[in-house]
Amino acid sequence: MGELLIYGSYGYSGTLITQTAVREGLDPTLGGRRAERVEEQATEYDLDHRVFSLEHPEIVEREVATFDAVLNCAGPYTETAEPMVSACMATGTDYLDLAGNVDVLEWIAERDADATAADVALVPAVGFDVVPTDCLAATLHNAMPDATRLTLALDGFGGVSTGTARSVVRGLSTPGAVRVDGHIESVPAAYRRRTIPFESGDRTAVTVPWGDVSTAYYSTGVPNIEVYAAVPDIVADVMARSRPLTPVLGTEPVQRALDALVALVVSDPTADERARNEAHIWGEVVDESGEAVTARMRTPDTYDLTAATAVEAAARVLDGTAGSGFQTPASAFGPDFAEDFDGVDLEILDEREAVAQ
Repeated sequence: MGELLIYGSYGYSGTLITQTAVREGLDPTLGGRRAERVEEQATEYDLDHRVFSLEHPEIVEREVATFDAVLNCAGPYTETAEPMVSACMATGTDYLDLAGNVDVLEWIAERDADATAADVALVPAVGFDVVPTDCLAATLHNAMPDATRLTLALDGFGGVSTGTARSVVRGLSTPGAVRVDGHIESVPAAYRRRTIPFESGDRTAVTVPWGDVSTAYYSTGVPNIEVYAAVPDIVADVMARSRPLTPVLGTEPVQRALDALVALVVSDPTADERARNEAHIWGEVVDESGEAVTARMRTPDTYDLTAATAVEAAARVLDGTAGSGFQTPASAFGPDFAEDFDGVDLEILDEREAVAQ
């Protein structure tokens, strides 16, 4: 197996991924921009380390050139994906990350031809939510290859880390997104609301601009895609009423204030909290005649599953499983990839049933 660099290894998700990698017998090199944090972690796990920022392309290229693959765990990916992907493309180094931002994933997808020519694998979004939802989408598409509409919905996220919360804050100024006839369209926050029959019960859910709006299209070819998240009714109402504030939320003073608030009130989920949490996913594909196939999936805690899927994805990329060019988790590793992990259960509910249009 080749040499792996975990960049951003000391963040919340990066730490869980590092722990999992060591437990699975990998010997990664740890990296990041904060010397003290990287050195402390590398000492704890007796691993090599690299300290560098992503500000100077020539330095990034020099650092990643010695590795066969980089797993980028340093968010926000709106800031870190471009310099790291560019360095990997220049040095022939395979690239993975945990991105869930539609714009980031679309930008990486646009690098497909160049990555193929450079014999570099670009496999973003190898954590939750995209791994399980992507595999669910691909499974549904296999059950209905002529589907023209895909809906995915998620519930049960439990606690969030400070890093995730900060990424959410940075995305507050971004409008919603859906895919229509193969093209991504911007829509207002909570653009649509519907009741989703999750395994845990019916829940109100609203459209969200999450990564599957991008990745599910490349995994399935289905041209119309919407992604929903379960929220309390009052939250759905607030999201809809806050639409006029979207431009203000992206201003620097507001972002600084919200970031400080996150640091003050958000704490990372504990191992016990993660052990008690599980997530539920529901999916549906519909064809031109209005017939549908639906399915649902249950998974362990989002962070625990992310650690497991990211490490396994990195191992498979190092083994050459993903080939070259841009890949989604399902296209790189197959629709059954998510089901390889403990606690992930998928059930096809209805096949070719007529639904209301």
